Amino acid sequence: MKRLSTLTLAFAFLSLVFFLLLVFLRIPFVFYPLMSWQDALDVLTPLVLIPLYWLMYRGIDHERKSPATDLVFMVMAAFWVMGQGMHLAANSINNLTGYLARDGVVDVTATDLHTLTYFYDEYLGHYLWHIGVIGLALLLIYRSWRQPVGERTDWGLVVPAGILYGFTCFCFFLEGNTLVLGYPFVTIVTLMVLLTGRKKLVQQPVLAFFFVSCLVSLVLFTGWGLYFGGFPGIMSVFNF
Repeated sequence: MKRLSTLTLAFAFLSLVFFLLLVFLRIPFVFYPLMSWQDALDVLTPLVLIPLYWLMYRGIDHERKSPATDLVFMVMAAFWVMGQGMHLAANSINNLTGYLARDGVVDVTATDLHTLTYFYDEYLGHYLWHIGVIGLALLLIYRSWRQPVGERTDWGLVVPAGILYGFTCFCFFLEGNTLVLGYPFVTIVTLMVLLTGRKKLVQQPVLAFFFVSCLVSLVLFTGWGLYFGGFPGIMSVFNF
């Protein structure tokens, strides 16, 4: 059985697509040109990823009844969806106001309208969303930690998945201005597993996946910070 190991790879690939690659689709949406293809496809993000979280959550121990952790899952999923939805709408409006100012149509970038939209997009939306991302990850780690799942980790699937998701999280937290959440999270998970959980990895694919991804993110964060003497955004460094 490689079900959970396969799920981690699917989750990592789709997270890369929806969290990072959609940014390259900022072209008018043919059915409603005020939106972009990025906006239209981003509507699918929670509809695709939240069920994958749930499949991993239930797959760790599908026979165990745990109303408390089920409730935590629902709360963290609510943070995730609320923040992502807020970001989607505010980011779409923010992009449109930028294009209108660039083309000389109307410039509201110096007004309270733009300030509020930017706040919902880059701060409140990101923090709510990323709290949900971290909360769901910690819940899956907690559930995995407690007992083996009867499925050996397929490192041929889990390592590529962890590398993909680790890179995604590095970009996600760095560009999302939530490094204050992401850096401690990946550091704590990496150290916790290295110090007390290495023997668990063989029979806990989800834990192994998050360990590899956190280790990759930690290396990237640390290297980025040392190289630049700080943590500038990726888009500003590469002039996207």
